[in-house]
Amino acid sequence: MVKFLKPNKAVIVLQGRFAGRKAVIVKQFDEGTRERPYGHCLVAGIMKYPKKVIRKDSAKKTAKKSRVKAFIKVVNYNHIMPTRYTLDVDLKDVVSTEVLTSRDKKVTAAKETKKRLEESGYAKV
Repeated sequence: MVKFLKPNKAVIVLQGRFAGRKAVIVKQFDEGTRERPYGHCLVAGIMKYPKKVIRKDSAKKTAKKSRVKAFIKVVNYNHIMPTRYTLDVDLKDVVSTEVLTSRDKKVTAAKETKKRLEESGYAKV
């Protein structure tokens, strides 16, 4: 069978707190691990999308409405829906399974992910 869930593949999370949110596969574990003996992947996605900006908004308000928030999570393959899109942004050096071990590392990785997703244009509505 062809493995189509590869890094940089855009997916939609179907279950849990981030259900309906867009995410990108950073690393996949087809055979599972000792802690998670099922196929799963490490994803980075958008927790909070930018709001609609209108012409009469001030620059400050436009900047505030344009913000996004990112999340990092390990998700079972059954709980994501792959799309036909891939993303050119590289998150491998920022997001890893070691990042999820401590809260400080996770927060800094999420901030860097947010910055890269905003630069790539993936965070647009």
